[in-house]
Amino acid sequence: MTTHIVHFTGAINSTTCGQLIDKCSKAIAQDASEILLTVATMGGECSYGFTMFNFLRSLPIPVHTHNLGTVESMGNILFLAGERRTAGKHSKFLFHPFHWNLHGAIDHARMSEYSMTLDHDLQAYARIVAERTEGAQESLDIARYLIAAPRILDPEHAVTTGMIQAVEELRINPGSVAWGIHE
Repeated sequence: MTTHIVHFTGAINSTTCGQLIDKCSKAIAQDASEILLTVATMGGECSYGFTMFNFLRSLPIPVHTHNLGTVESMGNILFLAGERRTAGKHSKFLFHPFHWNLHGAIDHARMSEYSMTLDHDLQAYARIVAERTEGAQESLDIARYLIAAPRILDPEHAVTTGMIQAVEELRINPGSVAWGIHE
């Protein structure tokens, strides 16, 4: 039984999404018994965060996610893909309003498309958090956090809200195979 560790310490974008798919696919091809995904990210693009979540949930082996220090924004969706979820005692989770950087001229149709996409992504984000934290002592008001009122969870609140199952320091076993995703 070999654990493959994927250290994800970058933004969520097309490059890191492709790297995550590549590294996890290679781990599966090398008969990994589980994937430990360590995460430190300030978030990134919604479309790639949802893609990473769906990909990780499709893997035929268990995925354990661990917050190395900070998981923010779309990083929460990536993190919630883990069946087992843990965080170090000095870590945090941040939920905050979505934002986009728009460049150049935008017509009415494009603005409508952007508005619909933001609404759709907000609903998908809230649905995933609700599904993955179901049964927690405290519910997260994701729609509020993503529209107007950011929220930071320390590890203890991450347990009560169902973001993680335990606060624990990361232990890497000898014989583990490690991969890195950085940008």
